[in-house]
Amino acid sequence: MPEPAKKAVSAFSKKPKSAEVTAGGTAVFEAETDKEAVKVKWQRDGADISSSEKYIIKSEGTKHSLTINNVLKDDDVVYAVIAGSSKVKFELKVKEAEKTETVQFLDAPPTPDTPPTSDVPAPSDVPAAVPQDEVNQKPEVEPATSKPQDAQDSSGLFVLRPQDGEVTVGENITFTVKVVSANLLKKPTVKWFKGKWMDLSTKVGKHLQLQESFDRNTKIYTFEIQIIKAKMTYAGGYRCEVSTKDSFDSCNFNLNVHEAVGTGEVDILSTFRRSGDAHEEAGELDFTTLLKKREEVKTETAPEIDVWEILRKAPPSEYEKIAFQYGITDLRGMLKRLKKIKKEEKKSTAFLKKLDPAYQVDKGQKIKLVVEVANPDAEVKWLKNSQEIQVSGSKYIFESIGNKRILTINHCSLADDAAYQCVIGDEKSITELFVREPPVLVTRPLEDQLVTVGERAEFECEVSEDAAHVKWEKDGVELTREETFKYRFKKDGKKHYLIINETTKEDCGHYTVKTNGGESVAELLVQDKKLEVLQSIADLTVKAREQAVFKCEVSDENVKGIWVKNGVEVIPNDRITISHIGRVHKLTIDDVTPQDEGDYSFIPDGFAFNLSAKLKFMEVKIDFVPRHEPPKINLDCRSKTDDVITVVAGNKLRLEVPISGDPAPTVIWNKGDMVISELEGRVRVETFKDHCVFIIEGAEKQDEGTYTVVVQNPAGEDTADITVKVIDVPDPPEAPVISNIGEDYCTVQWEPPKYDGGQKILGYILERKKKKSYRWMRLNFDLLTELSYEAKRMIEGVVYEMRVYAVNAIGMSRPSQPSLPFMPIAPPSEPTNLTVEDISDTSITLKWRPPERIGAVGLDGYSVEYCKEGSSEWIPALQDLTDCTSVQIRDLSTGEKLNFRIRAVNAAGSSEPALLKEAITIREIMQRPKIWLPRYLRQKLVKKVGETVNIVIPFQGKPKPQVTWTKDGGPIDPKQVGIRNSDTDTIFFIRKAERIDSGKYEMKIQIENMEDTASVTIRIVDKPGPPQTVKIVEVWGFNVALEWSPPQDDGNSKITGYTIQKADKKTMEWFTIYDHYRRTNCIASELIMGNEYFFRVFSENMCGLSESPTTTKNSAYIQKTGVIYKPPNYTEHNFTEAPKFTHPLVDRSVVSGYNITLSCAVRGCPKPRIFWYKNQMDLSKEAKYRMFSKQGVLTLEIRKPSPFDGGVYTCKAVNEHGEAEVECKLEVRVPQ
Repeated sequence: MPEPAKKAVSAFSKKPKSAEVTAGGTAVFEAETDKEAVKVKWQRDGADISSSEKYIIKSEGTKHSLTINNVLKDDDVVYAVIAGSSKVKFELKVKEAEKTETVQFLDAPPTPDTPPTSDVPAPSDVPAAVPQDEVNQKPEVEPATSKPQDAQDSSGLFVLRPQDGEVTVGENITFTVKVVSANLLKKPTVKWFKGKWMDLSTKVGKHLQLQESFDRNTKIYTFEIQIIKAKMTYAGGYRCEVSTKDSFDSCNFNLNVHEAVGTGEVDILSTFRRSGDAHEEAGELDFTTLLKKREEVKTETAPEIDVWEILRKAPPSEYEKIAFQYGITDLRGMLKRLKKIKKEEKKSTAFLKKLDPAYQVDKGQKIKLVVEVANPDAEVKWLKNSQEIQVSGSKYIFESIGNKRILTINHCSLADDAAYQCVIGDEKSITELFVREPPVLVTRPLEDQLVTVGERAEFECEVSEDAAHVKWEKDGVELTREETFKYRFKKDGKKHYLIINETTKEDCGHYTVKTNGGESVAELLVQDKKLEVLQSIADLTVKAREQAVFKCEVSDENVKGIWVKNGVEVIPNDRITISHIGRVHKLTIDDVTPQDEGDYSFIPDGFAFNLSAKLKFMEVKIDFVPRHEPPKINLDCRSKTDDVITVVAGNKLRLEVPISGDPAPTVIWNKGDMVISELEGRVRVETFKDHCVFIIEGAEKQDEGTYTVVVQNPAGEDTADITVKVIDVPDPPEAPVISNIGEDYCTVQWEPPKYDGGQKILGYILERKKKKSYRWMRLNFDLLTELSYEAKRMIEGVVYEMRVYAVNAIGMSRPSQPSLPFMPIAPPSEPTNLTVEDISDTSITLKWRPPERIGAVGLDGYSVEYCKEGSSEWIPALQDLTDCTSVQIRDLSTGEKLNFRIRAVNAAGSSEPALLKEAITIREIMQRPKIWLPRYLRQKLVKKVGETVNIVIPFQGKPKPQVTWTKDGGPIDPKQVGIRNSDTDTIFFIRKAERIDSGKYEMKIQIENMEDTASVTIRIVDKPGPPQTVKIVEVWGFNVALEWSPPQDDGNSKITGYTIQKADKKTMEWFTIYDHYRRTNCIASELIMGNEYFFRVFSENMCGLSESPTTTKNSAYIQKTGVIYKPPNYTEHNFTEAPKFTHPLVDRSVVSGYNITLSCAVRGCPKPRIFWYKNQMDLSKEAKYRMFSKQGVLTLEIRKPSPFDGGVYTCKAVNEHGEAEVECKLEVRVPQ
């Protein structure tokens, strides 16, 4: 064992101690230091205290004091005094000021109008010897966050948490929790606990019910716990835990139970209840309710006499005297509770409060272990696995506050899961600390990946714990470290990566990352390389000597290609230039000639497509005209039809129109009624001597239309119409519609876009993503020409969304709005093992097993149908679905042949039906009766008195057999024995067994003339009676020979031995000589010379010792050797005395119909004879009256008195030395 560290020397020679002060009073705390002139600082809850009217701080030499004036409830906190490096904590407890009340002493005789029992406090209201708050204290565990439930896994499964509740004794209360299941694959598991460990699912019964329900619309589970007829013992802390495959959550709540407060008149009959919970005759009569209600009806204050304290200190012989003095009617019940209190008082001398047997804390949280010691100055040691805990950093913190000693363990890890001890001297308190490691959850799931062959794919996820262990799988097969040439695994704190280098088509599939608390799945799609055209080449119309430039842009800058003209490759020269810069390919032709006109195409290497455009040559003819030539527009394509010029939206349109005329004509451009005359802007006109230019910068859809150019001069005018067509990408389609949803597939349908961009729709592109993801994945690499598509390779139970693009020759539209979220699910497979369990003349019972494949969303239930043989009309046997795997179909016609089928149903639909192989005839099948007697009942069944006898005997037989029980050949008393029969078994039940229940019970089941019988022998045993006689046979030396006879009553069980005890006549303290002694004689040895002994013997059987022993009538004297003692002669005292009443009768006024007792006390020697009279009439022969006499207390009980029973009652005591009598008046009132 390591050497303990040296203890730091305290600067205080006297430490302040915790104090308790009444509100409004003054508290003074004093401390002394070892040296003078030491600076002392006082603190309140960790904050320094400065001197004021409230706080007075004094220092004189080594003495220091803190005075707190006018103490309030807020001052009930922890204080500290600091001197140098020493710090001492102490507490100030503030209690409310007591109210002064007028106390009526019990010695005063009660008034005639007040019954004696009304002054007795109810047992539940009398203060117990042990304070309740000390008995029910809980361990002090401090999680890192403010709320207890925040220390659990914060997955947030609860929609509604239960709140603290209050209920009155006898009433009902329900606590409800709601759990959302939208993102759960399986039904959550819910457990209810009381305190730390008590699982309430094992306590379901008369006073506790658990219920659950599921709302399919809101996808919310509702769980309820209902407490019926609450009792005071039900109060305390409760906990609800909910868990799924990868999530956990819990919450705490409290229940307070209040005693019922009576209002109005007291119902006397309802208070005479029994303590048992079964039928009316069970248990003992409990009058405590009557005492409580009578005390509540009273308006005057009850005397504050602690009857419990009086009984605790009194010897047992004084119990009945105290009961009579204070009017206790339920003395037996009070003594039982007093016995429990005395057991609780057996506490440690060093500890006021020990550690609980076990504590539990989550990993990473902190916990406080608290004990309370009897001596505030006591030093304690804390041990972990029998090794003393040393102070090391901030891991362990030791605190001493008044009587409390606290060990705080911060940042608990699995190494802290151990046994802890708190040691004071030779006494110790032991506990176990359990550290629970929270499950590792996937906090950020994987995302689907779409890559091209040869590219790198990287999956990334994030978990809840650093350096957690994860497992990667592909299509259910684990990826190992041995495949490092293909896969690379990487960790970075909570992030985990799976990297796949140079992907191929074989890498497609579903990849899963798994932890001990959850998993995440994503899909990898690897597509072939595909070249996308970002900008296509356009047709050109140029004039002679101008430059023609064909330009296109593709997605891959490494792609090369060739240019061809009319199918012949173009060779660069001085006039023709071919360039490739990044993703842009250019063909430039300078000084265009008519020979350059033709079809030009760009063909990328390795791809089976090309980009084509036309080059048109515009020839300008120059004619010699005379002066004043009319204007003319010289277009080379003039015809009766309009010229159409096509431009891609966003591109620039520059149209040069040659004109001629002398003098130079004026040019006017029109679009409809609008004249275009701007010289600057997006749409503008530039005019020159021999031509005009029409320019549109960034063509838009509204620029489409027919433009008219008009040229005028004095010689005339000319016009030409030019049609401009703007083509663009199409509008996005409407949101797609999902239908025909299956296990891993669905059908997606959509409508064409409203605007096709002026070009034919070439096809569509479809994308999908998970609901909570942001990454869209392309589903088709070739354009879809149809308006529907069957999407496959989806994960069942995952929510997806779809969107679609429209594509024309210009490009791809913007995406459509996402579809409504949907989940791929499939109907379950058919139920299995469909069989007939039972059949009768009008009903049939079917049972089956769940289907092999259920699906991610679970089952909604089963549908049951039947049809007549030869018919095809199936009739539903149940209106709704059933959750059970068995069903009884009733009200069928006898003799009909029916076929039955079962379907499993979930959110995706119904499964294929499970059918019986052949039709079933509805008719009872006769089965011979047979009793299956359990093996343990084939021998004699032995039970103790008071135990429960519960026997279940199964049998078979059809139709339902008639069951008959007899005892020793005679009928069974139904008040003592309960029999319950079902179709398959019989239950024999005795709530509290008695000796008379012993015997041979015979069971017979009978169907018509067939029968079967079985017998059960039951023996009820009890403690034996005492031996009949015990006598001293011989006394010699230091020995005494004893002999006794066996008991007359052996308790219905074999006598297994005897216990012999001796007692010195002086002390009468009994000591055991022999136990489990089998003979009926023995010798008591080693007795002390000069002492006189009595002996007693207990008999013993399997139930224990007899209730009372048999004691020797005479004593055995062990004589001293050589000395004979001569006793002195004493004059015998005369104890004779005439009768005398020590307690008189009291006048009473009662309500008609309720039993009443009249009591008094008398003494006299010899014992006097007692006579009762009513109006001088003897009552000894009246059956309505019962008279009792016990140890001088005389009681007359009048059963259900009527007004006729009113009058003067007299009690008369007579012996040979005289007589005495006492009387009282009784008034019987009729209830109003």
